[in-house]
Amino acid sequence: MARPYRSVLYIPASKERALEKARDLPVDAIIFDLEDAVAPEEKARARGVLVDHLHAADYGSRRRIVRVNGADTDWGAADLAAFAGHAGVDAILLPKVDGPQVLDAAATAKPLWAMLETARGCLNAAAIAAHPRLEGMVMGTNDLAHDLHVRHRADRLPLLAALGSSVLAARVAGRVILDGVYNAFRDEAGLLAECEQGRDLGFDGKTLIHPAQIAVANAVFAPDLEEVALARRMIATYREARAKGEGVAVVDGRIVENLHVASAESLIAKFEAIAAQAV
Repeated sequence: MARPYRSVLYIPASKERALEKARDLPVDAIIFDLEDAVAPEEKARARGVLVDHLHAADYGSRRRIVRVNGADTDWGAADLAAFAGHAGVDAILLPKVDGPQVLDAAATAKPLWAMLETARGCLNAAAIAAHPRLEGMVMGTNDLAHDLHVRHRADRLPLLAALGSSVLAARVAGRVILDGVYNAFRDEAGLLAECEQGRDLGFDGKTLIHPAQIAVANAVFAPDLEEVALARRMIATYREARAKGEGVAVVDGRIVENLHVASAESLIAKFEAIAAQAV
């Protein structure tokens, strides 16, 4: 059953209260952040806090991902060493992955995730996605916009080429891919629009910067009951048609072929995985 990644919340590793509160938040995964969210003078302390916290804390079914500092920084090697064998960590997220060689160099047996947040990284997305140690990719849209020298637009038009090509790379390789953050965490209408755009582009979920964003992301990236009901009818009708020796079926005036059935089965699997996780 496919693991859902509708909502993935960044938590600064230096904020002990936030680490505690995250244990009860209805998110599918947490990115414990040692990189952008932690000031340079706090890096070493944050690492120690997170090491101790993840030994003791229970996050239930939530996926636990640690974003380390880059290998070219003063903290990257120590970050990897601290979490390479940590039992409380499910995966390591590497920042600013420009190519598969960055994944080759990561000294950990944990599954790897890659931040795509540079022009070079997005151009190399297919090679990154194909890396055998990679589990998922995360769009770093703030850094990407900076690297591309583009202006902010609500429709994200300047980023669509990079977003779309990254989704293509993820789908070819069968990897999870998450959309970037929405910065205005009090703007629910804007968040809703960007989540819907990300969902329609093919992303598996949204990375978030505030708990207030969780409900919107969970709703948008989950199948609704009408979609599930339609999917079940499509599968049943197609099976009936195949039993009669027919290659296609018709549901609500639309042709249903085997590829539609495969999509319907995937949607139902996601729905059931979300339901099972909530138990």
